[in-house]
Amino acid sequence: MLKELELNYAHLFESELLKEISQIAILKEVKEGEELIRIGQYLKSMPLLVEGAIKVLREDEEGFELLLYYLERGETCAMTLSCCTTNHKSKIRAEAETDSKLIMIPIEKMDEWLVNYKSWRNFVFNSYHERLNEVLETVDNIAFKKMDERLLSYLKRKAIHNNTNIISSTHQDIAYDLHTSRVVVSRLLKQLEKQNIIKLKRNHIEIIE
Repeated sequence: MLKELELNYAHLFESELLKEISQIAILKEVKEGEELIRIGQYLKSMPLLVEGAIKVLREDEEGFELLLYYLERGETCAMTLSCCTTNHKSKIRAEAETDSKLIMIPIEKMDEWLVNYKSWRNFVFNSYHERLNEVLETVDNIAFKKMDERLLSYLKRKAIHNNTNIISSTHQDIAYDLHTSRVVVSRLLKQLEKQNIIKLKRNHIEIIE
């Protein structure tokens, strides 16, 4: 585990902190589509992502979802941090976008490290700042962009996080993430194809632009 920590976090944390994390943390592997955090759950550990991508979603009372942001290698979830430090139930759901590896840190150490390690304080505060900006971007997309613009932005973000211009999600999966209907997504995808921005294949979408 220490080697994976050094590969992904050596530029952020002191060597002493890396060693301490490796001694108490647990390495967790999750498959694509596997749920990591559910709404209403009390969290006992916080994740450091060392491989893959995780998507964080908000869910309403009827079960409709909205994608808030993605987590990539070298990042953590600010909302998880908040739940851990305040002992509140989770208000988000997290799911593996791809096969992923995470290092799970017991919440008991978080306050101690805030005092003992400047790098940990900086990491926590920067994580809050970055995730807040991503949530604000999501809000801006909903408030100020048309659905076709939101859809294209979503596809491009997904391509970046999956490191490929081939999107394997179904039209229904995309509709869930954008909090809209499958019919709307299918219609807009056809429009984007007519504009030569994407190509619709039988089981995937290819981004041309």
